[in-house]
Amino acid sequence: MNKTSSIKINGGYPLHTFEQLEEIYKEYITEPQDLKKIKEAYDFIIEKHKGQFRKSGEPYYHHLLEVAYILASLRTGPATIISGLLHDVVEDTDVTIEEIEKRWGEEVAKIVDALTKIQRLKLSKIESEDFEAEDHRKIFIGMAKDIRVIIIKLADRLHNMRTLDSLNPDRQIALSKETSQVFVPIAHRLGLDNIKCELADLCLKYLEPERYEEIVSLLSQKEKKLRRSLDVFQKKIADIIFEHNIPFEIFSRVKSISSIYDKIYKKGHQFDEIYDILALRIICETEIQCYEILGLIHQTYKPVPGRFKDYIAMPKPNMYQSLHTTVISGDGNFYEVQIRTKEMDEVAESGVAAHWAYKEKSGYNPKEEQKEIENKLHWFRDFVSISSEEHENASEYMDTLTHDIFDANVYVFTPNGKVIELMQGSTPVDFAYRIHTKVGDSCVGAIVNGVMVPLNTILKTGDKVEIKTSKSSPGPNEGWLEFVKTGLARSQIKKFLTKKNAELLKEEKIAKGKQSAIDAFKDRGVEEAEMMEMLSSDKVLKEFECETVDDLFIGISNRKPVPSAIINFLDIKKPVTLPTGKARNRTGESIPVYCRGADNIAISLANCCTPIPGDSIVGYVTKGKGIAVHRANCPNIANEKQRLIDVYWKEDIEYATYPVDVSIEANDRPNLLIDIMNTMSSAKVTISSLYAQIQKHNTSLVNVNMTIYVSDAKRLNDIFNIILNIRGVYDVKRVIH
Repeated sequence: MNKTSSIKINGGYPLHTFEQLEEIYKEYITEPQDLKKIKEAYDFIIEKHKGQFRKSGEPYYHHLLEVAYILASLRTGPATIISGLLHDVVEDTDVTIEEIEKRWGEEVAKIVDALTKIQRLKLSKIESEDFEAEDHRKIFIGMAKDIRVIIIKLADRLHNMRTLDSLNPDRQIALSKETSQVFVPIAHRLGLDNIKCELADLCLKYLEPERYEEIVSLLSQKEKKLRRSLDVFQKKIADIIFEHNIPFEIFSRVKSISSIYDKIYKKGHQFDEIYDILALRIICETEIQCYEILGLIHQTYKPVPGRFKDYIAMPKPNMYQSLHTTVISGDGNFYEVQIRTKEMDEVAESGVAAHWAYKEKSGYNPKEEQKEIENKLHWFRDFVSISSEEHENASEYMDTLTHDIFDANVYVFTPNGKVIELMQGSTPVDFAYRIHTKVGDSCVGAIVNGVMVPLNTILKTGDKVEIKTSKSSPGPNEGWLEFVKTGLARSQIKKFLTKKNAELLKEEKIAKGKQSAIDAFKDRGVEEAEMMEMLSSDKVLKEFECETVDDLFIGISNRKPVPSAIINFLDIKKPVTLPTGKARNRTGESIPVYCRGADNIAISLANCCTPIPGDSIVGYVTKGKGIAVHRANCPNIANEKQRLIDVYWKEDIEYATYPVDVSIEANDRPNLLIDIMNTMSSAKVTISSLYAQIQKHNTSLVNVNMTIYVSDAKRLNDIFNIILNIRGVYDVKRVIH
């Protein structure tokens, strides 16, 4: 192969030789063993991919060589370059991962294995609307484990996009869509600006060719008009800096086509309103010099208000640092000026690849690098976390990833100064869940910039946020789902509510099953304590395949098994007993209350205060209607002394539900009643009546009165806690008529 020249392929991109690749990586890789392994990998792919050709006509190994060239340009390590050369060899030839590991080691084998698995995710036979999202989800999960896998995939996709002209139009569009949805956001977040811009431009070329060509034409015309003016402006800036003896380099750059497209078609600007079509980039040696140069420029040229950005003091999430200012030149043109150090410029161009560029004899450790990246790139830590979690479906995962990670552009601070990235419209609850699931679940309040604020407050860049938590917090409620913005928060709230409702349902089933067992065993003369001892035995639990007695009660509530089956297994005979009196109400229904020495007297629960099991109660001897049972604090019997009598809740109460009148006070808002009814439905609470009215003295407040059915006072208290978590509700109480 010609050592000194390169050939051109479609799109005008050069096709490099191995010697040109070697020339780049030898600038920073000098260990003989590493150099030998890279050359062996190249020779290996020449042999293994022999006879394979790309759609564009050149031998397949040229693609692998170009991927390695892009990686070497980013100054990646030997393992990354070797993996780039080998990334298709397992998929397209008879080579195995085991053979890769034997020849190039475990590190390279793991990277190639991850890349191979991603490549095999083209599940074209799956017919579902979730297919594309599922495909992308698996790609992200595969990439999240090792940053080098992401960088190799980006290099692979960049070269594929450069050679897209050789594919049919449908394939061009499909690959461009995938690239814009998957790879452009990742490149942007990693700070790989050159790769991101080139990928975005190529996507636009195939997805919207007319607008692409229109922008190319406009850009060409404006550049010609502004170039002379820019050259004059650049010389004046250079003279100013030179006079102050500050070492510097100065360059001009043209804004990318895709960036101009975004300004025009997504943000609604006119082409002539875009100030930074041409910009100057000034590279100096120190941070202090950046600010000195900024001051010198502002002394000479008037800055445009609102166009100054200090990304040195507050770096972007992808570690980008620079000073940006837009000034008006002497001829009335607007120019953006970017000022940064050489190190900042390397990170601006190559992002994470520049920050963690391979350095020989520096104790390089890929695992430590991965951990450091997750610590410094907060979004990447969240990306790894989200990719590791289970999601209901691929669309939910992609929605969370796209909005929570890729669209995050609001930057707020924790109390100790750590920056947290959130999407527009996020609230303190979104912030809490971004910190940790436990922080979100136990959140009871928020302080923003030193002031206590409602949990639905919209956060803005620069806010300092502190979350108040409580171990006794009832946790999130369904009202939170109305205002949280991030998919992460929404997903965790739904998980909490599902688990909480399942626990409430489980408690109800245990209580129902236990009561059924008590009734059945009592019919055979067995009291509750003795029954519990029987049912807790290993013999019974093993026979009915239950781990605990609670599991057995849940089974009984589902009639699997029925109590009679257990009784028959234990061979309990029904005793012969004499009939006794039993307190009943007028309809003949059993009453869970008794009065000593009054077995044959009618007993009923008072309608005014609706006592339920667990309440403190007292009996009131009526005239001709037996004993009415009231709550002890019922105002209707407060002045009665002569007619009061002690009554007691039975220990063996049959499972039943009782009507209770409750009153809710809340701030009036749309959908309040719907939320109350949905919350009651989710908690499996029966409502027999509901009435709402605006308060006369304050039209912003509303009273909601309803009658619900509950089994006892503990259950009622749990329901009250659930109601208090509904957004806008500030009080709930029982009603006494």
